[in-house]
Amino acid sequence: MEKQTAGTVYLVGAGPGDPDLLTLRAARLLMQARLVVHDGLVDPKVLELAHRDAKLVSVAKSRANHTMPQDRINALLVREALAGTDVIRLKGGDPLIFGRGGEEAEACRAAGVKVEIVPGISAATGAAAAAQIPLTHREGASIVSFVAGQCKGLSEQDWAGLAGKGRTLVIYMGVKTAPQIAEKLMGDGLAPDVPVAVIENAARPEMRVLRASLAGLPDLVARKKVKSPALIIIGDVTAREDSALKQLALEAQA
Repeated sequence: MEKQTAGTVYLVGAGPGDPDLLTLRAARLLMQARLVVHDGLVDPKVLELAHRDAKLVSVAKSRANHTMPQDRINALLVREALAGTDVIRLKGGDPLIFGRGGEEAEACRAAGVKVEIVPGISAATGAAAAAQIPLTHREGASIVSFVAGQCKGLSEQDWAGLAGKGRTLVIYMGVKTAPQIAEKLMGDGLAPDVPVAVIENAARPEMRVLRASLAGLPDLVARKKVKSPALIIIGDVTAREDSALKQLALEAQA
């Protein structure tokens, strides 16, 4: 009896939402897929690109509810690959930026399963581009930091120096903890009037770009009923678009 040839696990970035922002490699893999294990943040329009016979398995996670714990997701990927199936593990944004792609790759390698990582446009770069906010700017910021705003021990984490003059701070998963985030950053010495942008449903038709000061962030999130997926960008770069638009309006009136 011939030994079963193991499949490959493809950790694929689905980008921020718009199917047009998939890489060619990601789109081609989806069109050939027979099994797609996907996150809840993957846009349905992206899933529509999967092969018509593909089995779609959701392992959606939220703050209060995990459809499938991470260890079971790892086991699912390994089990299906060892049974000879090529598995597309589809993740919103990029697999290696707060996507647990590293954990899943490690689990597969430990089981002797071949892994390929297909990068995607990250939530940070996709959201910033859609909102026309430069994450870096020669006159505004030369350093960008990514942090997770929803994790254990948030108040104890050291964010000193991540935000401030010449710096841009991008916060993933920060909607629920916006009050703690604002308090933490101001407690570390960041000025209350530092401009902030909240980008909800980036690169999708229903996208909203909301602006406030750091001190006003909690009220903005509550008043506008911001929901995930949403990204928070903190820094002077978030005010550049407003300034440019106001200048154009003044020139048009002159």
